[in-house]
Amino acid sequence: MLCAGCVVIERLRFLYLRLRHASLRELAHRSWGSLSIRPSKVRKARGRAATLPSRTDIAALELPPLTAENPRRDNVKEEGNGSDDIRALWEPARLQGAIPLLLGLDGSETAGRERILRWVSDNPFPSGPHYDSAMECALRVPVFVRCLTQDLGGSPAADQRLLEAIHDHGWWISKKLSLYSSLGNHTIAESVGLVFAGAVFRLEQGGRAWLETGIRLLEQELAHQVLADGGPAEQSLAYHRFVLDLYWLAVSFLELNRLHDCSSWKPPLLRGEAFLEAFQVRPGEVPSIGDSDDGHAVAPGLHPTRGDGLAVPDAGDRVTAQNVAGISCSTFHDAGYSVVRSDRGLFLTLDHGPLGMAPLYNHGHADALSITLAVNGTALIVDPGTYRYNGVPEWRRYFKGTRAHNTVCVDGEDQAVQETSFLWSKPYRAELEEQYFGEDGLRLVARHDGYRRLKRPVVHRRTVQIGPDGTTLLSDAFSGPGRHSFELHFHLHPEVSVTRDGPWWKVERTGQCAWIGLLGPRESRFEVRRGEESPIFGWYSRGYGHKEPAPVLRFRREGACEEVGFVTAICLERPGDDAVLRERELAR
Repeated sequence: MLCAGCVVIERLRFLYLRLRHASLRELAHRSWGSLSIRPSKVRKARGRAATLPSRTDIAALELPPLTAENPRRDNVKEEGNGSDDIRALWEPARLQGAIPLLLGLDGSETAGRERILRWVSDNPFPSGPHYDSAMECALRVPVFVRCLTQDLGGSPAADQRLLEAIHDHGWWISKKLSLYSSLGNHTIAESVGLVFAGAVFRLEQGGRAWLETGIRLLEQELAHQVLADGGPAEQSLAYHRFVLDLYWLAVSFLELNRLHDCSSWKPPLLRGEAFLEAFQVRPGEVPSIGDSDDGHAVAPGLHPTRGDGLAVPDAGDRVTAQNVAGISCSTFHDAGYSVVRSDRGLFLTLDHGPLGMAPLYNHGHADALSITLAVNGTALIVDPGTYRYNGVPEWRRYFKGTRAHNTVCVDGEDQAVQETSFLWSKPYRAELEEQYFGEDGLRLVARHDGYRRLKRPVVHRRTVQIGPDGTTLLSDAFSGPGRHSFELHFHLHPEVSVTRDGPWWKVERTGQCAWIGLLGPRESRFEVRRGEESPIFGWYSRGYGHKEPAPVLRFRREGACEEVGFVTAICLERPGDDAVLRERELAR
């Protein structure tokens, strides 16, 4: 836990960096918002809420249908976060756990309504930490609306409390919107909150303004946050799922109630669904690329309809897909990912995209040229995940840093500079230089320049070659002056067993195997590290608030760029003498 002085210093640093990125328009927006939420303004806004909509107007609202699912997720029990992680307070206060109760899926509807009304009574507006974040307020609004419309008339006093809560939250969100440099998934959640609150109060001038603002921001941010190839601007698969579900929730609600024609929203959303579909290791499971707080647009195990039955529109040259020699590769050129599958059960992702959404890059990780790999739906080489956002800065720094990803770390530095727990500077540029299909398989060549900022700049280039038999060769080459230290890492799932098999490391999980080895001099051998704390290395997070030791294959070497290069072979069957593969590599 951080000491009080460290917390103050961290907050001051964060404010300084945020101000450095803020435009004059943003500063004016934030200043006006702060003035608008003074106690006198709050009292005036609450006075307007006395003119509540009629029960007929509320009863006319239709709620989006929800789909139950059983997502693949390991049983995760969060560590005791205590008061040093605000999320431990915020997440239960989203009240999404009451939705299965309201739907009669997990207990009584009455219990769900009582839980929500108790929260409203225990957390008077606008006091306490639950009103610090407009996004947290916004995620409660659809819960309030569902509770109100499902049991309208059960108790006039309870109905009034819910209506006042909806009005309070809508007004509060409208004054604290995440705009300008703060645009991101928070903006989408806040817009959806305004849409639901505005629909309830649509006959009031303020409510109409919320509704119009929510729709306008959702239209504006759709092209900004969902890229032309369907990928996420924030470079996080978890937040992409969150954002897409928020959009589908809004689309369904707006169209059911004839509040807006969302036809133009559906093509990019469907491309987003196709993007996430491409990353599925198996149904409901995608790699933990980028940040995740395990948040949901609706509730755990429930989601809005996701354009079911609609055809995915063509993304043009923003997505390329080829299938040769039993190997298929889908490349998303805007998001910067290639996803490879083979008839032999190989699944591989290569990250050649940007750090995240400028200018803050909040939820991106320094993972340029990182891979993940699975065999027959079983993840072996993994992205270690997120763990936590708050209260543990050294762990936050590790999980989002380069050493926690399956790429090469130079001179012990991240590929970009971590300024705070969420802010990056010195972003890198990554690109796919070559994509070649032939009878001998697939070749991808990508590079990034994140280490150009070093006193002696370095450029990292990675070549991925996959043969028809599923054998994968990763070649890492470097260019630049001077001598450096280079660390190559492959982070393995914590359930993987790692055993020495001649010059190879055999990695196995639930009966699925791969053999991993370095080609080259016999002294070039991986070492296995696990669960180290000083410095932190070899950890995996199954979900937010959870961490556990996990094995990492690591190889370190020092030298000039032109002298240092790594060639790693990953085989799906037990290889013979490594000289065979070494000669095969040289022949290429």
